[in-house]
Amino acid sequence: MALLETHGLTKEFGGLTALDGVDIEVEEGELVSLIGPNGAGKSTLINTITGRLRPTEGEVFYAGNELVGMKPFEIAQLGVGRSFQTASILPELTVRENVQVASFAAEHGSFRVNFFRRRDSFDEVQARTNDILETIGLDSKARMEAGSLPYGDKRRLEVAIGLATDPDLLFMDEPTAGMSPTETEITVDLIHDLLADWGMTIFLVEHDMDIVFDVSDRIFTLHQGRLIAQGTPEEIRENPAVREAYLGGGEQ
Repeated sequence: MALLETHGLTKEFGGLTALDGVDIEVEEGELVSLIGPNGAGKSTLINTITGRLRPTEGEVFYAGNELVGMKPFEIAQLGVGRSFQTASILPELTVRENVQVASFAAEHGSFRVNFFRRRDSFDEVQARTNDILETIGLDSKARMEAGSLPYGDKRRLEVAIGLATDPDLLFMDEPTAGMSPTETEITVDLIHDLLADWGMTIFLVEHDMDIVFDVSDRIFTLHQGRLIAQGTPEEIRENPAVREAYLGGGEQ
């Protein structure tokens, strides 16, 4: 059984079909990427899998657990994490506090003011926060207010927040968007580290095709809500339907 499976996943918004019978399988330890033009349904697919949207039809299974109908924090407790395309940080808190709050909220469904009075919980989260910040490369900035970070560091903090849920499967939504070449290189190295050192399964949504072809084991291609192709980077690069729908079009 695959780690993640969707069967006939469909999502309609009024008369618009955003997802149309999507079937995917992701194996443990893989890095898979999802590509497609703007409006193809990429964010809708991730939101439906992670419980932020309920599908109109279809099923989602993670490690044998049916996810449809579960709340996002319940899905996070099963081992599914996510870093967001848009900023999800709390700018007035420090870098460390952002990761700590995310860790506790994932476990309990919300953050409680008395959390930092519970020494057992605090010590456990503190240790994990240290590991995450060191992995991400933000340990030297742990006491800085998150809102004062440079853009690239904010994006890396979003990944740290995703890791705070202790995921086995991590969704990364456009992690290099708006980054400089140097920041992008650092993020790609981080992705490799998460695979090699953390034993993580990664589901990547990324607009930079060079990155997608470099890091992916397999690639899924959405177009107008339908899965039109899946395969290795070489297979996707040479697929005529993909080239017409995305790679050879105006959007890269």
